[in-house]
Amino acid sequence: MEIKTILYLLAVSGGFLLTLILTPAVIRLALKFKVIDQPETNERKIHASPIPLLGGLAIFISVFVLIFLFRFYHLANFSKIPDQFLWAVFVGGLFIMIGGFLDDKFNLKPLKQIIWPTLAALVAVWAGVRIGFVTNPIGGQENSIIYLGAGAGLVLSFLWLMGMMYTTKFLDGLDGLVSGITAIACLIIFLLSLDWDVKMSATSFIALILGGSALAFLFFNWHPAKIFLGEGGSIFFGFMLGVLSIISGSKITTTLLVIGVPALDVLWVIIQRLLKRESPFSHADRKHLHFRLFDLGFSHRGAVLFFYLIALTFGSIAIFTSSFGKLIVFLALIAVMIFLILIIYFKNAAQRIRNN
Repeated sequence: MEIKTILYLLAVSGGFLLTLILTPAVIRLALKFKVIDQPETNERKIHASPIPLLGGLAIFISVFVLIFLFRFYHLANFSKIPDQFLWAVFVGGLFIMIGGFLDDKFNLKPLKQIIWPTLAALVAVWAGVRIGFVTNPIGGQENSIIYLGAGAGLVLSFLWLMGMMYTTKFLDGLDGLVSGITAIACLIIFLLSLDWDVKMSATSFIALILGGSALAFLFFNWHPAKIFLGEGGSIFFGFMLGVLSIISGSKITTTLLVIGVPALDVLWVIIQRLLKRESPFSHADRKHLHFRLFDLGFSHRGAVLFFYLIALTFGSIAIFTSSFGKLIVFLALIAVMIFLILIIYFKNAAQRIRNN
């Protein structure tokens, strides 16, 4: 077996095993400090008994212990990822963990919640984790790349990271949903890095570490869950996917295709709230697609597996398509989202008619 293959296996199995070991300890920690999700606190809750939070802490520790070990022992090629990037992402993740703990424990108001992901995104873009270019899907050979100015790249990177964090935050409504989607996204990013990136790139190893950690957490978070990601964990996954998609050569569109339905769902819910003159972040509710599917008769696991299937399908297509092809696939993804919204609308309308 090649040394490269052994190291890849070490990355994914390391993330998996370390998270598998740490999560029970985090469960005990959450119970000790009474950081618990009570089902009666919000209409969005669907679990019947109190569940420990803080699951993201096990993932955060596992991911960065392994990243720094791989960097210290030169087990991957970090030539495209300066140390300042790693430290900035670590500090950003630490901000997310602090804010997540405070929210899980004290149920912070939305304006206080958003401080921590904002700090994480600012630290990352300040250190240089920025989108430098985008691919023009309709451009020819000479203008296939559109380079961004420093200001535009900074703003776009900040908005992308915030959007990713809030997508995974809002997606975290069903057991195993965010962890599974993250694992799929990491697999797609890893496979893409084999084609374009430097040999033994750090990007591919970070994707494997994060993906292995997400898979291990599923053992505890699969329905019925023994622990939840908590605010910190759900946002941390979005933060890391956002960072990975940038440092892997602006694989924004590919990542967006994997999480496209959840991202479009978040956008749809925000638009609905704005039309009602509500704050987009003022409250949690059951208007998201995963809850709608659940309410329409999908089993808990069935709704989660449905999202997995969409993410894996569109992510796999993205691997083998050109930039123009990705644009077509993204339009198809929007069509799928509209189709789902229409099905839900007509079924709800029919149900209201029967009830009357």
